[in-house]
Amino acid sequence: MPIKTTCIGAFPKPDYVPIKDWFKVIPTDESYNSAVIDNWSDDPKHEPLFARATREAIEAQIAAGIDIPTDGEQRRENYVHYQCRYMQGFDFENLEHRVLRNGAYESDLPAIRSRIKAGQSVLPRDYRQAQSFSDRPVKLTIPGPMTIIGTVADCHYNNDKALAFDLADALNREAHALAEAGCLHIQVDEPLFARKPDDAVDFGIEALDRVFHNMPAHVTRTAHMCCGYPEHIDQPDYPKADHRVYHQLVEALDGRIEALSIEDCHCHSDLSLFEKFTKTTAIVGFVDIAVSRIEAVETIAARMREVLSVLPPERLIAAPDCGLGHLSLAQTRSKLGNMVRAAAMV
Repeated sequence: MPIKTTCIGAFPKPDYVPIKDWFKVIPTDESYNSAVIDNWSDDPKHEPLFARATREAIEAQIAAGIDIPTDGEQRRENYVHYQCRYMQGFDFENLEHRVLRNGAYESDLPAIRSRIKAGQSVLPRDYRQAQSFSDRPVKLTIPGPMTIIGTVADCHYNNDKALAFDLADALNREAHALAEAGCLHIQVDEPLFARKPDDAVDFGIEALDRVFHNMPAHVTRTAHMCCGYPEHIDQPDYPKADHRVYHQLVEALDGRIEALSIEDCHCHSDLSLFEKFTKTTAIVGFVDIAVSRIEAVETIAARMREVLSVLPPERLIAAPDCGLGHLSLAQTRSKLGNMVRAAAMV
């Protein structure tokens, strides 16, 4: 049996999707607010287009041979803000200007004006539609509390730990709604763990536990921690978190969740990192989502063999480093196809 394969979340959006994707608009550009935040819509009249885009994203993943596809996040203008729109306490009308990612860029952000509470559960709808197009279990993603905090403007709490726990409790409602809808793979995206490992240890991991609190045993609880996105494809030396923090984070999370997704293609980790996965399955990035170059099958397979010298195949899942929104559909198909062929080889 080849090792299993999955995607992380985002998939390229076709031009006919009636919302703008944050991948395609530079955050420092003033048009980000009008094109992405203000232009978002969940109007029922767009439903046929969202359904078509979701179906095509899933069909492309299945055609490539992906074992655990995602819905492609075709309805999401931004993987964080989409979820926030359905929670109580957020203001998307009066944005707040903030400098982000240690000065890497600045933007006007949705604001937290009152206590965060669970609102309408929207992901079960997204899951049911996606699963109707798939003959294999579809994974749905949820933004984690720390990552939400890093992508909005807090004008109410002034206490990241308290805010993280309220966010986690609201997200736990969404996670349970997903599980009740039949979703077997739920992934919490927490790239801020890699950028702020001290906060992750201080309260982020406990908040992650709260998101997954009382999850049914048949649900695979997954967390994803990438090290950062570029502003555009083929951008050399873009700011990224130090991937060496994975050693600290894997030690803290091993055994607390079923699967942990990390980057590896962009910058290989020392093989000693994989020795720390003693209970949790490692979802390892074997193709780069920030470069247009297509990785050769043998190159991917060689790295897989190195990782398999440490991990047993049943506790390794192959994936891209992160979401695929910066790539074209042709590039995405090529990268995923080569990754699946490499997994079959090893």
